[in-house]
Amino acid sequence: MELIFKDLTKYYGSLCALDNFTVDMRPGIYGLLGPNGAGKSTLMKLMTDLIPRSSGSILYDGEEILTLGRRFRHKLGYMPQNTGFYEDYTPRQYLQYIGSVKELDRRRVAEQVPELLQTLNLSEQADRKIRKLSGGMRQRVMLAQAMLGDPEILILDEPTAGLDPEERINIRNHLFETAADKIVLMATHIVSDLESLADYILILSHGRLIRQGTPADLIAGLEGQAWEKICQPGELPKLQKQYEISRIETTADGILARFVGEHPDGSVLVESRISLEDVYLYYNGMKSL
Repeated sequence: MELIFKDLTKYYGSLCALDNFTVDMRPGIYGLLGPNGAGKSTLMKLMTDLIPRSSGSILYDGEEILTLGRRFRHKLGYMPQNTGFYEDYTPRQYLQYIGSVKELDRRRVAEQVPELLQTLNLSEQADRKIRKLSGGMRQRVMLAQAMLGDPEILILDEPTAGLDPEERINIRNHLFETAADKIVLMATHIVSDLESLADYILILSHGRLIRQGTPADLIAGLEGQAWEKICQPGELPKLQKQYEISRIETTADGILARFVGEHPDGSVLVESRISLEDVYLYYNGMKSL
């Protein structure tokens, strides 16, 4: 299974939302990073054929997805960032409804719905009205509908947003098991989820793919670019004027200020271990391009 994006471009009027995006994907988890407006949602909508492209191609096993049409869409599971429900449905009813929309076999839906509800810790809420569920529960229902039918390609827009740490770990573990024979594209602002989960990272900025690679390779590429300093509250304003601070954390010894970038001459910063979050900040926030 192979999904190839070649020079994929999307304009909204004169605004280029996605600029010559070119990537080859095979089974595994691809983490998509970038600030709002970077092109993440545009890419996902182009993959699902929700919006027309301006130019470029998307090939699934060598065939253009626009030619495949419904045959390709039946291979997709999509979890959008903005959820829309029939509020008076229960999670069980909603998943059964989605199964009919996807034109799935009824017996297959009847088997898979309780399995998904259990996997995503929704069994106790299975017959409650969706309008009565918390934001995190609704998020899990949306993830369940994306997984329904065991699609070959999963497109997940902020799948762990609004979930508590235990739920996030549960979903990460499930996605890790699921991705063995699937292509999973996961956009998130929770960088730590990708560091422990993704096989490959794609970093977008202003519609352009600016960096890509495995988490280990991206981290190794910034070796020696993270620094820390313990300071007292009175020192912090001066430090913020001297450096671009990526994180401030209160510790028992004082305030830990973290800096990502080249080591300034004469500084008293201590070198620190690079994380994937440092990589993201360096290329898509701390460093202008």
